[in-house]
Amino acid sequence: MNESPSTPPGTDALPSPTSASMDGAAAIGEGILTPTDSLVARARVSAGYIWLLVLATLGSYAALVAPIGISLSLRVQELAPENTEWLGYVVGAGAIAATISQPLVGMWSDRTRSGLGRRRPFAIGGTLLGLTGLALMAVAPSVPLLAAAWVVTQLGWATVLSMLLLSQADRLPEEQRGKVAGLSGFTTMIASVLGVGIASAFIGNNFLVFLVPGALGAVGIALWVILVKEPSSRDIVVANKLTVVGALRDMGFNPKRYPDFAWNWFGRLFFNFGVTFATTFTTLFFASRLSEGGRVADIGGIIVILSLFGVLSAAGGAMLGGFLSDKVKRRRIFVLLAGIAFTAGALMMAFGGSDVVVLFTGSIVANIGLGVFSAVDQAIVLDVLPERDTNAGRFIGINGYSSSIAQGLAPIAAAPLLLIGVTGADKNYGLVLVIAAACTLIGGTVVMLKVRGTK
Repeated sequence: MNESPSTPPGTDALPSPTSASMDGAAAIGEGILTPTDSLVARARVSAGYIWLLVLATLGSYAALVAPIGISLSLRVQELAPENTEWLGYVVGAGAIAATISQPLVGMWSDRTRSGLGRRRPFAIGGTLLGLTGLALMAVAPSVPLLAAAWVVTQLGWATVLSMLLLSQADRLPEEQRGKVAGLSGFTTMIASVLGVGIASAFIGNNFLVFLVPGALGAVGIALWVILVKEPSSRDIVVANKLTVVGALRDMGFNPKRYPDFAWNWFGRLFFNFGVTFATTFTTLFFASRLSEGGRVADIGGIIVILSLFGVLSAAGGAMLGGFLSDKVKRRRIFVLLAGIAFTAGALMMAFGGSDVVVLFTGSIVANIGLGVFSAVDQAIVLDVLPERDTNAGRFIGINGYSSSIAQGLAPIAAAPLLLIGVTGADKNYGLVLVIAAACTLIGGTVVMLKVRGTK
């Protein structure tokens, strides 16, 4: 490959600013590791790379979030109308599978030798697996089979999103991490409402409810794979081979050796527990407060409007948090403020009764906090990431535990909590929101007080 240092890889057909000059092999890939170099400088990435990343994130996240936002709730109500708390077990099963798989996938991708590079083969495979899972969910005849299909879906799209984050770890210099994280956070918020909105438009047709958002993900990844050229990794030098014993060992790390990474991981775990407690049952919560019989299908339009308000507030929070954190060169204070905002919003919803204004306001405030957190904490992760040049996949995978453990255990823990203090078909969604509020506040406080490797 003989790309000019001034031509960012994979963006030949897209307008982009001139990159900082690099010599020799470092020019191959805008500052990422090459088969023969280590610890090369990371030049600023191009506008073309960033927007292709944004499109891929938009589609992939829409495909993954649409089932959580509405499609799974519809199917659980269809298959087990008297036991909607089973949704927590379905969502948890997929997250647990992702918890186990993603560090292994990350380590595998670090060592992959292919003409497509290290990350793109997994993005392609994850997309195909995710589409397969979505199709299986559409036809699952029982809740256990629905859960199995969701596991397949989660494994696929989680792998895709991991590869997109690993690409950022490979390429982004420090001065662009907040900006790109802000755009990514903005994009995930748009993707949430887009995925739910698209799925809502096809209520009544299970295949289209699941597969149309999946098709959006496939298109986004196809563009990224085709246009973002990653250098060949056929000649990459790997210090140690991936073995079963080594992989199991590398699924953990020594917190004393990397204290900032460890404390940020811990804070993320609490924050994600709170977010997952609140969001897993959001659709069912609003159905219980705003519809006569608590049926999701009766409030499809309300959910779309709620999602629109949510995405605007969360996207605004993500953009503002990401850009300001780069501007003022501070990150931790934004995470604390995000925790406070989410806590306030969750409590407003918990005690808002059936007042639409209060419920919507609480949702907006919580989503602003979520947006700020999603952007700024992603930048912190890249700031404190250990062994970036040789084991980024491993540590991105380990970092993913803080999300996938929360996504796996929080819905399972929430399911029995929904039954406390209620009778019949009623569910105690308010209690779950109060616990969510406490968790996010703890998470923001931990990051603010304990993470020292970033300001």
